[in-house]
Amino acid sequence: MSEQQGQGAAQPFDLIVIGAGPGGYVAAIRAAQLGLKVACVEKESALGGTCLRVGCIPSKALLESSERYEETLHHLAVHGVDVSGVELNLSKMLGRKDKVVKALTGGIQLLFKKNQVARFEGHGRLVSATEVHVSGAKGEARLTAPRVLIATGSVPSSLPGVAWDGDRVGGSTEALSYPEVPGHLVVIGAGVIGLELGSVWRRLGAKVTVLEYMSTALPGMDDDLSAEAVRLFKKQGIDFKFGVKVTGARAEGDGCVVEVEGGAPISCDRVLVSVGRRPCTEGLGLEELGVAVDRRGVIQVNDHFETSVPGVFAIGDVIPGPMLAHKAEEEGVACVERMVTGYGHVNYDVIPSIVYTHPEVAFVGKTEAQLKAAGVPYKLGKFPFIANGRARALEATDGFVKVLAHAETDRLLGVHIIGAHAGDLIAEAAVSMDFGASAEDVARSCHAHPTLAELLKEAALAVDGRAIHI
Repeated sequence: MSEQQGQGAAQPFDLIVIGAGPGGYVAAIRAAQLGLKVACVEKESALGGTCLRVGCIPSKALLESSERYEETLHHLAVHGVDVSGVELNLSKMLGRKDKVVKALTGGIQLLFKKNQVARFEGHGRLVSATEVHVSGAKGEARLTAPRVLIATGSVPSSLPGVAWDGDRVGGSTEALSYPEVPGHLVVIGAGVIGLELGSVWRRLGAKVTVLEYMSTALPGMDDDLSAEAVRLFKKQGIDFKFGVKVTGARAEGDGCVVEVEGGAPISCDRVLVSVGRRPCTEGLGLEELGVAVDRRGVIQVNDHFETSVPGVFAIGDVIPGPMLAHKAEEEGVACVERMVTGYGHVNYDVIPSIVYTHPEVAFVGKTEAQLKAAGVPYKLGKFPFIANGRARALEATDGFVKVLAHAETDRLLGVHIIGAHAGDLIAEAAVSMDFGASAEDVARSCHAHPTLAELLKEAALAVDGRAIHI
């Protein structure tokens, strides 16, 4: 339900949630299920936060559509499907993306109504630990509650000298709606967002150049995984330039100019700035209230998601940890369940990460480099997609599954996958690790044949040199 009123008597609630992204709206719904009277404040008219409106969902819609376009152009003949006269209808593709977003954001409104979560549209600001002032186009409101949960998410970071104009030079939001396929797109940053959206426009016909300050793509990922990803993306036509420091970027005429340290300027049609994200904590009244934040604006919380001010909590991108929608959801549920039941927990060691490129990249747990640095003895099992029957049938033979297990206990420490449907395959690994499974446990579990899931079983067998099909 939606409520708003002019300034007047404060409206009492049991919990006020500021932000309706994956962390905030999930927390609000779960709190309502547990019997709390909940208000959720969101400044955007559409619910769902960055993820649903201009992030995860629209980018995945475009990734799917662009992949089908490229498959139709170049990869159906091997299946005996001959096509001709294929044309790109970009406006229709973008329209489908918008319909997907609209359906999901509208669905959250229905969930709020079903669970009797009061929705307030506007900017929420803490005036005390128990009072939030809401101001927006639909009026103002004063809300009170003994507990306030901050879930305001994050916004794109930038670089000195990069002149965003919201058109030619912009971030992921702009890259989701380019009115035409750029002749040459320069992506600054070889992280998840840059590679996903760079892949979209490469498939649709753009020349794509990725500039990365580090020595490899997807920093922080297992070295084997990132190296294989770069190799495959290069084969697809993406040009990588590593060890490049971008000193400036600007729109100029009908195009853009990107300046790099020690090199010639790069001319292009559009620039996608993808150098990470920062917490969206400005204007919340945190400083005045005394809520502790670090120099980057990250809110400091204890093990129960409570800030330095009693009764004020925070989850998701505004607190330490990976900026992932599913991490925020788990924190939202854990936070409000602890408020009501006294117990709530998130196992940060088994939060999976996924890159929705083609092929997909997914991982959970520790990398080899992390295990070596920590002096943890480990064993390694690896199995390639090309040796899997289902992968052969799908014509999806690029990639591998890599399993890391403790050398003494055999307990799973990390699983790293690059290949078709890696984002779905990683779920079994995450569940197995959450329950403390060993490589032997996975290896002895019956996996249906022929499926891609057998890849994980074979990689687990390979930990002890027992893989069957290679």
